[in-house]
Amino acid sequence: MKVGISIKLDVTKIDKARLFKGEKGTYLDLTTFVDLDEKDQYENNGFISQSQTKEERETKAPHTPILGNVKVFYRDGQQSPQQAQQGIVPTPVDDFDDSIPF
Repeated sequence: MKVGISIKLDVTKIDKARLFKGEKGTYLDLTTFVDLDEKDQYENNGFISQSQTKEERETKAPHTPILGNVKVFYRDGQQSPQQAQQGIVPTPVDDFDDSIPF
C-alpha cells in the first residue's frame, strides 16, 4: 500500500543542538506516528517530533516537543476529495528567518 503524507513543520521549534553534519549536508532525526484510520479534531493523522537519543529512550526521558503534524492525502491511488478540490499549493513565506541554518 502506498500512502502520501503531507507534513507541516514549525522549524522555529527545532532544537538546533540536535542538528548534525553529515557527508552531504546538515541533518535532523525526526520521528512520526501516523494513524491511517483516524483523524484528530484538525483532520491530522499524526504528529512529528525530534527523535530521542538512545540514552533518552533508555532513561525514559520526557518526550521531545511536537514540531508539527502529518496528514494523509493519498492512499492507493486515490486523493482525498478535499485535497482534490482545493489542490495543494505551497504558500510563500515573506518573513523567513535567515538565522535558521538551512
